[in-house]
Amino acid sequence: MRYLSTLRQMVADLRSDGRGRMLLTIAFGWFLSISVRMIYPALLPHLRGAYDLTLTTAGLLLTVLWVAYAAGQLPAGILADWAGERLLLVASPLFAATMLALVVFASSPFVLFSATALFGVGTALYGVSRFTILNEIYPDQLGTATGVTLAAGDLGNAVMPPAAGFIAAAAAWQYGFGFAVPLFVLAAGGLWVTLPRRESAPTSLSESLALDGVLETLTRPSVLRGTVLLMFWSVIMQAFIGFYPTYLIDVKELSTTVATVLFGSFFALGILMKPVAGRVYDDIGVRLPLLVIMTTTCLALLSLPFVGTLWLFVLVTVLASTILGFETIVISDLTRRLPDGTQGTNLGALRTVYIGLGALSPVAFGAIADRGYFNEAFLGVAALAGVVVLLVFFTIEY
Repeated sequence: MRYLSTLRQMVADLRSDGRGRMLLTIAFGWFLSISVRMIYPALLPHLRGAYDLTLTTAGLLLTVLWVAYAAGQLPAGILADWAGERLLLVASPLFAATMLALVVFASSPFVLFSATALFGVGTALYGVSRFTILNEIYPDQLGTATGVTLAAGDLGNAVMPPAAGFIAAAAAWQYGFGFAVPLFVLAAGGLWVTLPRRESAPTSLSESLALDGVLETLTRPSVLRGTVLLMFWSVIMQAFIGFYPTYLIDVKELSTTVATVLFGSFFALGILMKPVAGRVYDDIGVRLPLLVIMTTTCLALLSLPFVGTLWLFVLVTVLASTILGFETIVISDLTRRLPDGTQGTNLGALRTVYIGLGALSPVAFGAIADRGYFNEAFLGVAALAGVVVLLVFFTIEY
């Protein structure tokens, strides 16, 4: 009863003063922005067949997607400080829809890679602004609101990749991407209608482009520590989500349907994990939740090469899903530490660093797997999770 009462109060607080509609549209935009990127791993076997891609080249496609997404973070942050979050949040799904249409009609690997890169840039426009606008809308509940928004992304990741896989198997892989195009347009309309116009004076473009303060901010011990933790998290996440379905199909010999359902289930668990992680952060801080999350993830990745039955794959998927709460806690803590006025620029620079470095892991992981070391690649990722546990244990006190 006490839990239900707390949950009702949390929902009431999030909906108060008309903020519920804003949170809903922001969450839906993120639902699409992240989940359509997750369609790529689900359809990777189809793309490999259509364009004759090796595992290394397929990994490079994922790296291109995430490097482009990372590269767009800093410009997106600068534009958010200058032009305001509303404009960026509306422009992002419109641009993404256009680029996704190019992916659908790609006639060669060059067009596929180019359109994928531009799609990554388009979704990058959404990345920073959703955090900074939530900080304005929910100054006292940032962790909870961020958790809800990220959970919407996991709902999308749970639904969209399996749906895309089913559509691709029933019709063609192009339809597995194409059905998302009108949804992006719908998201842009909802954001335009519900989000408030900017009331504060915009940061001048010259001030936004002056990055001297960014380096000073990012080298603060607490910010630098958070960036390093997110870098390791990004490396682990990109390697795991990039090849988990392919690994289950090629190495563990599961059907495509079962593999994509497990992949979707991984993200479905984040629907609960991220709001809970945000709430725990609001209540008790950073250290203990991060230790629990990454220790559990490490154990799951260590066990993956050694399991062979479906129920054990389900268990590993459940345990691995705890990593989905990691970013909610760290990014909420970092956002509060960044200076007002240039918050978007600083957050954009920070995200460019950790997402960009993390984006290199799929091509490296794919190259290792191409040489017959798929299991060893996952054990290496597990070792990185162990490094994160040690970093949290020895560097965070609260």
